[in-house]
Amino acid sequence: MRKNLCVCTFLLCVLPAVGLGQPESILPAGTLLGCTLDEPNFSSKTAERGDPILCHISRIEVFGRPLITQGSYLSARLRDYRDPGHFVGKGWIQLEFTSLTLPGGVFPLDAKVISAGRYKVDGAGKIHGRGHATRDALEWSIPILWPVKVLTLPARGPRPAFKGETRVELRVMEDVAIPPNATMRSRLAGPVERF
Repeated sequence: MRKNLCVCTFLLCVLPAVGLGQPESILPAGTLLGCTLDEPNFSSKTAERGDPILCHISRIEVFGRPLITQGSYLSARLRDYRDPGHFVGKGWIQLEFTSLTLPGGVFPLDAKVISAGRYKVDGAGKIHGRGHATRDALEWSIPILWPVKVLTLPARGPRPAFKGETRVELRVMEDVAIPPNATMRSRLAGPVERF
């Protein structure tokens, strides 16, 4: 009897310390994540394919408990782009989100952009630039502006560019398993050094 009591006491003390019995949190596929790109000017003119970009996340709760805390961020890369044409064709840019960084670790993520500020986003996650079709039609209808329009005709249209704090909405494409201690900074870790 005494032996069973000692074993039970030992297990009750050791299991919470090890973390067994605490289930993983799941960020389910289809969850919408909102984040903010904090870039002064990110476009196909200022970046190349593969260049990294960070997107800061606000707090997200699942079943009434915080799953992603404020200060977490998503890492992305410039996957592909097309510059606008000289005469026709709008430009587009595509971001590939690869990981979710929480205070307790980095987790792989597969997410697709569904909304990006004032730009239109297609089903493949490409962010399309805005053309000047209305402005051009109006300027071509005024004969006094024709010499200026003829001179600017070979110029390219505007590129999609993220300036300042741009809000981006994402859809998580696959479930992400997050351990229970990943949202809290480890108590054993020392103070954060600033450079």
